[in-house]
Amino acid sequence: MFGVVLWSDSSDRKAVIWCEDHGDLAYFSAADGELCDGIGLDAGDLVQFDLTEDRVMRRARNPRIVAEEQYPTLATRLQEANHMASEKVNIPPVSRPEGEEGSAIVLPFAPRRKTAKTRPCEIAGTTS
Repeated sequence: MFGVVLWSDSSDRKAVIWCEDHGDLAYFSAADGELCDGIGLDAGDLVQFDLTEDRVMRRARNPRIVAEEQYPTLATRLQEANHMASEKVNIPPVSRPEGEEGSAIVLPFAPRRKTAKTRPCEIAGTTS
């Protein structure tokens, strides 16, 4: 899977990655036993990684940098787009719980709607 690092913490060796399939975000943590060969992931880096999913979240494993700083403004642009969309539908801005200063707030993406595929009508003995 390919993705773009939206947020990273070099001291804790953690990162949040926006995935190419536009599904839920993937989380990387070297604390999960990943060595990541000493690479430093920074916001905006284009990475390739193995994806695993459990009941709670998607995890990025074995990240490899494809291009550094490929999308340096992506996180900011997504935040701005969310702000603009929130204003249009009158959603109050997200605020941090009291006493949790500095904690990241991660919002899940809404599930995608499945669209029915249209198929040609089949009538006995005819095709369209």
